[in-house]
Formats: sequence, C-alpha cells, structure tokens
Amino acid sequence: MNGFTPRLPQRRQLVTELPGPASRALTARRRSTVAAGVGSAWPVYAADADGGVLVDVDGNSFIDLASGIAVTGIGAAHPAVASAVAEQAARFTHTCFMVTPYENYVRVAEELAALTPGDHEKRTVLANSGAEAVENAVKIARLATGRTAVVAFDHAYHGRTNLTMALTAKSMPYKAHFGPFAPEIYRMPASYPYRDGLTGEQAAHRAITRIEKQIGADSLAALVYEPIQGEGGFIVPAPGFVPALAAWAKANEVVFIADEVQTGFARTGDWFACEHEGVVPDMITMAKGIADGLPLGAVTGRAGLLDAVHPGGLGGTYGGNPIACAAALATIAVMREHDLPARARRIEALVLPRLRKLADDLDVIGEVRGRGAMLGLELVRPGTAEPDPDAAKTVVARAFAAGVMTLTCGTYGNVIRLLPPLVIGDDLLTEALDVLESALRAPNT
Repeated sequence: MNGFTPRLPQRRQLVTELPGPASRALTARRRSTVAAGVGSAWPVYAADADGGVLVDVDGNSFIDLASGIAVTGIGAAHPAVASAVAEQAARFTHTCFMVTPYENYVRVAEELAALTPGDHEKRTVLANSGAEAVENAVKIARLATGRTAVVAFDHAYHGRTNLTMALTAKSMPYKAHFGPFAPEIYRMPASYPYRDGLTGEQAAHRAITRIEKQIGADSLAALVYEPIQGEGGFIVPAPGFVPALAAWAKANEVVFIADEVQTGFARTGDWFACEHEGVVPDMITMAKGIADGLPLGAVTGRAGLLDAVHPGGLGGTYGGNPIACAAALATIAVMREHDLPARARRIEALVLPRLRKLADDLDVIGEVRGRGAMLGLELVRPGTAEPDPDAAKTVVARAFAAGVMTLTCGTYGNVIRLLPPLVIGDDLLTEALDVLESALRAPNT
C-alpha cells in the first residue's frame, strides 16, 4: 500500500457496542482526573493505529478519515518514522538547540528551504506547534517591518494561544470567555464562493479596500491567511483571491504569511496549498503533517525577514526537539519517495466526483469542495443555503456508529470534513464512502 505493508489488517470491524466496556471504564477514570475543558470527538480510546485504520481498546477497528486532524498523512505507525524515532531516542532525547545544537535541526531547515515555494534564500525557526509557529511569524513580521497591525480573515483558525485566539475568527469553543486578546489584530472578509458569490478578484478588492480605509498599508505588518481555510469550513477561495492579496502585500511591503499548518505536506495535492495558484509567501507556517504525529512546528521564510531578529529573539526549550526532527526527516523522505502529493490527487479523483454526484441527488448537501485529501461537504436545510449543523452531527454520528471516523468543522458547524491518511488504500476509502453515503441518505438527515 503506497510503499509499505500495514502492520494492522486494513478492515472495518465492530466487535462491541460503542463505546465498549474498556472505553467506558477509561471515561470514568478520565472524569476524575482530566480537565472537563479538554474535549474529544468520540468516546472510544485508541489502542493501535496503522495505515487507514484505528483500533480502540475494545478491539473495534474503524476506518480513519480524520488522521488526527491532518497529522498522520503516512499513517500513525509508519515503520520509517518509528525507526527514526527509536534511533534518535537511543542517542539523546534533548539538549535544547539554544544550548547545544544538533544536525537534525539543520537538516529539517534544509528540507523546508527546498520544499517550500520560491527559489529565494530562506531561513527557518522550529517550534512545538502550529500556534507557536504562527506567533513566531507575527513576531518576525512586526520586528522586520517596524509596524504593529496584523490582518486575519473571517472563518480563520490559527490556534488557541492568546495571540492566535485573536487571529482565530470563531468564538465558541476557541475564544469565548478567554479574553482580553492581543491588540492590533484586524479582521477582514475572506473569499467564500458558496456564500458570497464573488470572484476572487472581487473578494480581494473588498478586503483590500477595507484594509486601506480602516488600517492603512503603512501601519500593517502582515496578512495571515490559510490558502484553504480549515476549521472555518474547508473553504477554497475563489481563483485569484490569494494571488491578489499576495500581490497587494508585496506592493505595499506587507508580509504575506501563508498558514499551511493543516494544508501543508502533500495534503492538498501539492506540497503546499499556495502552490496551486503559484503564490510564493514571504513566510509559511507549518506543523501537523510535518512529523507524522511528533510535536513540531516551523516558520520558513525570506532570509531578510528571519535574520532581522536579534540572536535569542527566537527559539524555545523544546522547539525543534531532536526526536521530532528525526520524525520529520523520515516523514518527508516517505512523502517524497512515494510521491504523496500525487497520491492526494488520486484521492481527490476518487472521492470528489462521487461526492458531487451525491450532492446532485441530495438537497441537504449545499456544496462539495476541497483539494487533494482535504475535502468537505457543507450541509444545509433543504431548499435553502441555511447552515444545518444538526444534520452534519447526525451524519457523522451515524458514520461513527458504522465504523467510520470523520469530523465536522466550519464557522456554522455544518461541514463534514474528510482527511484520510494519504496512504489509505482505495478499497478501504471506497468502503468508507459507502458508509458515509448511507449515513447521508438515511431519513431525517
């Protein structure tokens, strides 16, 4: 299967009620020890995962269409990653790169310079997460430009730290009651073709006009944008929107930051989603799929921007941990060796036509959209464009009850998102689509 043979049987098999007794016992223990504010999509506990399946503590085997939210692109137990992690852990687990540096950090930076868009000279700083990468990118942009204002967009998701909560658009559950937030963050309308009906150029003109009137380019350090908005609803902007923003930013010496935490590393059929329209960002933030489950984030950008920061101004105790770096190097090697961007395009070719045919039959599906292995269905009340989050929850719950794990997202909570591991087999993926179609066609969706 796409370069390796999974250790686990690639099958959907339910052997207990859901949740099973072992998962119920763990939930009871969790209630007395884990903070209630930490949520989980499903009440089952993972015991094993590999390829396109996840097995719970009761022995139920699910088809995984979530990938830990776009993290385990090469599966949750790829032998190349497991071997690299074990080898590095046997040598040393930590020195702190700011104290005693090591080669793996440098090698990851070299790989990111080669993989990210553009042939300009680049620099990289490694972090622990996507939110930390975004925070670093904003810090760098502010210092390099001497400006303070930052623009984010409607439907954006950039993280849960104080600054990234300010950048994130959706209040509940991410921002509600957690303020006050970091200042000098401004929100502008994004491109949402299904709902705004605008071309990319029209949507960009709308946003740019408001930026110039409300902020002024001379005060603006950066634009932060997801080339495909993730948590906001897998929103693919109209063609031309992202290039127009990037061109305006360049003309006004505003730093254009592409947040590719969810879209990066082959997920959308290119190494990075901004490549689809030939956009070269000034900085690109990464995490999730970079290290197949090990905590690692990164900012890669123009050398002049990152080198503007004084020594010691970037870094952190665990940023670029040697084990996470080893996992990233192994993950990138697997993706390159087996051309997983092409595999993502194959997944799109398999899934998207079927979902669009289903949308022709079912008026509960307002739109099918996405690229590569990042695909979504927006559910609406029949005969309208009114979001129907209850229908999305119902469909996802039915699929889970039948052994397929997927997730919802969207500003309105009405989008079903499909994020299968890139190494999932065609047969298993087709079976998952069969289950999803049955869930959508069931009465009272």
